[in-house]
Amino acid sequence: MATATCTAFHGVLEGTGERVGQRALLERVGFLAQLSRELTGVLVAARWGEDSLDVLSAGLDERGEGLPSKGWMAMRRLNWPQTLTPPAGVYVPDRVRRGAEEYAARTLRLALHRRSIVAAVLAAWPADPSRRTDAEWTALRALLPAQVSGAEIRNRTRQIRRFMAGHGRLPAGLCALEGPPQVAPQVLLAAMDRQQVTLARVDAATARLRVRLPLRAAPATGRDWAWHVIDIRLPGTIAPDALLHTPTLRPTPSGRIAVDLPHSRPAPATRASGHQVALGFDWGVNTLLTGVLGRLTGRGPTRRVVTDGRPLIFDATVISAALHRLRGVREHLAVKRERCQALADGLGSPHLAWGEHLDRAQMLEAGHRRVCARIRRLNTALAWAAARWAVDQAVALGASVIYLEDLATLEARGHRKANARLSGQVRGTVAEAMRHLAAKAQIAVVTVPARGTSKLCPGCLGNLTHHPAPDRLAERGWKWAHCAGCHLSMDRDHAAARRIISRGLLAQAHTTTERATGARSIRTTVEGTVALVRRPKKATRHLRRLRRAETAPPRPRGPKATPGKGHPTPSRPSGTRHRGARRGDGQPAPGSHTSRRMPDVRTVPATAPASGAVQRPAGHDTTTPAVFGPVPGHGVPAPHRIEEDPLRSGRMRLSHRTCRRRTRAAERTGFHHLHATEVHPLTPRFGPPDGDRRRPRRARKAWNPQAHTEF
Repeated sequence: MATATCTAFHGVLEGTGERVGQRALLERVGFLAQLSRELTGVLVAARWGEDSLDVLSAGLDERGEGLPSKGWMAMRRLNWPQTLTPPAGVYVPDRVRRGAEEYAARTLRLALHRRSIVAAVLAAWPADPSRRTDAEWTALRALLPAQVSGAEIRNRTRQIRRFMAGHGRLPAGLCALEGPPQVAPQVLLAAMDRQQVTLARVDAATARLRVRLPLRAAPATGRDWAWHVIDIRLPGTIAPDALLHTPTLRPTPSGRIAVDLPHSRPAPATRASGHQVALGFDWGVNTLLTGVLGRLTGRGPTRRVVTDGRPLIFDATVISAALHRLRGVREHLAVKRERCQALADGLGSPHLAWGEHLDRAQMLEAGHRRVCARIRRLNTALAWAAARWAVDQAVALGASVIYLEDLATLEARGHRKANARLSGQVRGTVAEAMRHLAAKAQIAVVTVPARGTSKLCPGCLGNLTHHPAPDRLAERGWKWAHCAGCHLSMDRDHAAARRIISRGLLAQAHTTTERATGARSIRTTVEGTVALVRRPKKATRHLRRLRRAETAPPRPRGPKATPGKGHPTPSRPSGTRHRGARRGDGQPAPGSHTSRRMPDVRTVPATAPASGAVQRPAGHDTTTPAVFGPVPGHGVPAPHRIEEDPLRSGRMRLSHRTCRRRTRAAERTGFHHLHATEVHPLTPRFGPPDGDRRRPRRARKAWNPQAHTEF
């Protein structure tokens, strides 16, 4: 099951065929959403009390029968909507009331989880709320429901402490601690039947929605309600064989109609245990996900986890930096907006500057909404990209399960900057997206306890000490981990990923499945070491040649029998295998072969005219005799390639053929492999356009008097 958000742009009146534009359709959907919001708010406020929440928590009606799962049916079984009356003079169909009752029932049922946490914290209220003892934590954990994080406990504790500071006593429960929840303007069409809404699929990319909408803000009779036919363009994420369900309509602040369309596809069930190959991922700050592949070997007490040691990294540094910058802009706009609003409230309406401050506050509020929308879009894109990458890695490596850190127990501590960046990440969205995508590939996603994964060594379970990374020795040692026992040295997130996969594979027999959501988790910690098994080395060309030589039959000794070759290759003289033999003056010896390999010592002297206009390049030595002959890879021409410039007698002109390295940067600067020779004074390749039309065109364009010097 997944939900795709589509957009409705226009509609058609079913009876008359009149086209309804986007603006008119947005107004009519807004009328229905506002009416549903008012009805839901009245019903939630009327039933916001400990007695009503006790009845919903018990799940029994007045006759002792179980309440149905549908919210609107449970509300009517309890006779709670009797107090729900629409505004005077407004006609509301029964299906619209049913949608409001469903929305109210869902809101009240969501409050039951918060109520259980508050009740447990109040029952085990410590002597010092700022610091609980081990005994107090044990008593609190025994009263709390399953999968409650430490962050939720601290938030509820702070909320109760603020209440005590203001009232001088403990609150009686959640209803005394909080007011009625706020509801959003939206229409739950899933609670309505065919008398109010129908949905049909036209083709693979289009769905047709028929819904009765009010023609005015306060419809007085049934004639003020009309059927509207809305064609919805389906995104590519909805498969052609997916089953569409009744959507939810809501107007957006940007002036569009959002259609939250649920769709489902049959997926095979994944197994909870019995996995042999798995992927383990660790959460990070810049590196959002760091994973490692593990395999379970052995049986019984000899079981162990082996890995190839290769890290899998999803680096989101660029997106994290953009999100961090946008969060700073959002906070800045919020501060300026509150300041302008405070100035406007302090001056009052008669003051001349009141309207100016109010307009500025509204402008800042619009900018704040745009930045928030940008952050949400980036977070969603980042979450789904990370989830898709993780599932693709699991499919490619043949893993049947993915182990993640338990998000409920992961908390950001330490520096403020790291706290903000870690808390701003969308880890929950990544986990949900990963579960959704992995279900299609028949891969299970299981969470393991996160406490202590970065503390112990995955190889010997010794304490890890933090050192500066090898490539960042000047920074603090937070990212790199080192073990003094087994001398393990690696990235901290990589070591934590090994611990995570060890906890998952060794404790997979303790996997539990949540009945409501189907999420799997492991709450039992089983420690074990992770052995490193090197991957087989890839067969290189040299290794393949050696293997062929071992398997091939021995060749007969003697000269190589090559067609057209009448005699064997003569051996070289002693000492001339790697370079040509030279005489004492530096010239090649007669009969020796010129080597193509660069000589050990190469000295090219820089000779200049008598005027001294040319400086000697740094590093050249004039005391060592010059080495004659071409220098590989440079622009010094060979003796048979010397070309005389007819316009500059006695000087040599370099050509395209003599220089093998030509770059645009060298052409811009003018220093294009400038080398001096002993015989010919040097002429720069690029110079001013002095009438030499045979020079390259780009050389004339690249001339800059400040960057070039004519010799």
